[in-house]
Amino acid sequence: MILLEGEKCYLRILTEDDATMFTKVLIANKKYWSVFEPRQEPGFYTVSRQREKIRESIYQMRDRREYNFGIFDAKTSELIGHISLYSIKRLPFSSGFVGYSIDERQIGRGIGTEALRLVTAFAFNSVALHRVEAYVSPRNAGSIAVLEKSGYLREGLLRKILYINGVWEDHYMYAILEDDF
Repeated sequence: MILLEGEKCYLRILTEDDATMFTKVLIANKKYWSVFEPRQEPGFYTVSRQREKIRESIYQMRDRREYNFGIFDAKTSELIGHISLYSIKRLPFSSGFVGYSIDERQIGRGIGTEALRLVTAFAFNSVALHRVEAYVSPRNAGSIAVLEKSGYLREGLLRKILYINGVWEDHYMYAILEDDF
């Protein structure tokens, strides 16, 4: 089990036992998260579907291709979001992507920034990546702030790269290199 500890939060690999708790967080944030993420069909918001997705992620982790963490409040141990290091490519790239979502009720506490810093350190120190990348909507000021506070640099605009809620949307590409970290 991988555990990454910070002051405000800790990150732990999600297990099948977390499926019920994780599904509750998804349902509670369904509307909030759907602004910048694709809307999901109703079956997505079921414990069985989330258990299946967690199981698949654990298989990916065994191959060192993905790490899917729950974000837990350090004081209460409440699950308050998730963050993933995924699409990991080995040499000649040695890179991966990061994506995260924080419970709407927890926004503004610095938890997203701390979680991203913990995963970034893990990516460079434990997974031995050279580069970590992130896509972010130009409309998502909060996530842009999290990336920039964590040392990620905007490298450009990817035009109409992601299909979200019936529309092709532009996204900024942010990245951090191990040398920058």
